[in-house]
This record gives sequence, C-alpha cells and structure tokens, in this order.
Amino acid sequence: MKEAVFNYLRLDGRFPHILCAGCGIGTIMKAMVYAFSDLNLPNERICVVSGIGCSSRVPGYLDCDTFHTLHGRAIPCAIGVKLAQPEMKVIVMGGDGDILAIGLSHFIHAARRNIDLTCIIVNNFNYGMTGGQVSPTTPQGSLTLTTPYKNPEREFNILEISKAAGAVFFARSTTYHAQHLKEMIKKAIEKKGFSVVEVISQCPTFFGRVNRIGDGVKMLEYFKEKSVEVKTLPVASRGEKEEKFPEGKIVIGVLYETSAEEFLESYQKNVQGEYEGRG
Repeated sequence: MKEAVFNYLRLDGRFPHILCAGCGIGTIMKAMVYAFSDLNLPNERICVVSGIGCSSRVPGYLDCDTFHTLHGRAIPCAIGVKLAQPEMKVIVMGGDGDILAIGLSHFIHAARRNIDLTCIIVNNFNYGMTGGQVSPTTPQGSLTLTTPYKNPEREFNILEISKAAGAVFFARSTTYHAQHLKEMIKKAIEKKGFSVVEVISQCPTFFGRVNRIGDGVKMLEYFKEKSVEVKTLPVASRGEKEEKFPEGKIVIGVLYETSAEEFLESYQKNVQGEYEGRG
C-alpha cells in the first residue's frame, strides 16, 4: 500500500515541503493520494490543477499531470483540460481565497455547467500565503492581519453557494478526520459532475495563533471537539438547508447530493443531434 502511494509522489528532491510547521495541507495531500490509490487511478489519467496560494503548491509534489495556474484561474484551466481529455480525472485544489474570492465567478459557472470536475477547497479561514489577511470564509468576529478590530463581515457558506450554483455533490471534512477526508474525496471523484469537498484545515501560523486557538495540535483538537458527522444527527435536523444543523458545530460528511446531466454529455447530445438533423 505504501509503495502504491509513493507512485503518486515526486520523490526527485521535491521534499521536504515548504509548508509551515503544523499546517494541515500535507494531511489533505496525503488523503487525496490515498484516495487515488484506493480508486486504482493510473497516474496518466489524473490531472491536478491549482491556482495560487499555500494549498496550490501541492501539484508540485505529485507524479501525475499537474497544472499550476494563475491566481483564481484554476477552474477555467481545469475545464480546458477536461474538454480536451474527457477520460481524465481532473481535480482542482485551492484555498478559500483563491477559489471563492478572485475565482468565485469561475466556481459558480463551473457548477452551473455541471462539468465533471472535483474541487477541493482548503478552508483555513484566511489568506495564509500572503500573511493572514481576511478571506471570504473568515468567521465573523475573528482576528486577521487586515481585521485587527475583528472581522465585521459574515463568512461565505460554501455549501449553500455550491447548491445554489448547481453542484451535484458537496462534502465536508477536516484535517483531524484524515480517514473520513479520504473517503469524502473518493466519493467526490467517483461522482459524475461538479463535486465539491470543503476541508476545514488549520493555519496555526496566521489564524490559530492570532485568534489564541493555539498551535497545530490545538487546532486539530478544536476541530475534533466541534465536529459532528451528519449521519449521527436526527433525521429531522438533516434538512436541505444547513441552518437546520446545530449551531457552533462543524457538520461533516456528505451534506448534499443530487444528479443532473453532465456538461460534456449534454454537449455531445447537441452535436449528435445537429448532425442527425442535417442528414
């Protein structure tokens, strides 16, 4: 099993990685690689695309097709890969700032098209790579480099955005729940259409320390204490709206799943129908 996982990593001098001590991104990369292994995905059928940010450095450590693009542009580049190579499993990996700020329009329209991509959003509540500025998912009332009097804005609800835009699958996990995270990524990759996995991850350097949560270990303990698996909730509380979930908790698991015609399938039908009409 270990050798199979190593086959997905570039071991030609790329390691050790550049991430801060206690960062959760390594855990997410490990879960993703183990998901590849469990699904027996050949290296040549995987393409991991990223924009700019801490988590966007991950493709550099992977031995498969990778695409490190501009800030906020990972999704349109991934769409191009998928259109050119439909047989590829295309995974977008980016931070909350990269995908939900400058890249938000691309995220919404990819979900609307329901193109067959998996988008892994690393939510560490701030722009970590550039020093800890406020991001779209910074909780209201939290401290960041650019909100020294606490963030006055409400944070994005990624689940609701994904559902409203047309994503067919949404799951959430945390870096504490490594095995659970791997399973969520596997389900997302296997789902036909635009799937989203939100990963609550620790940034002890710029969020945990500033908000007095503590180091990486303390943040993982915080995730453990706050998390609840959606399957354990009473059925009545598992409505379609997250507002019914318990307040103050990180609800993890598959939170939304539906089905809709995938973009490439729809496109091929239109092309085929056009040619048949000419005949």
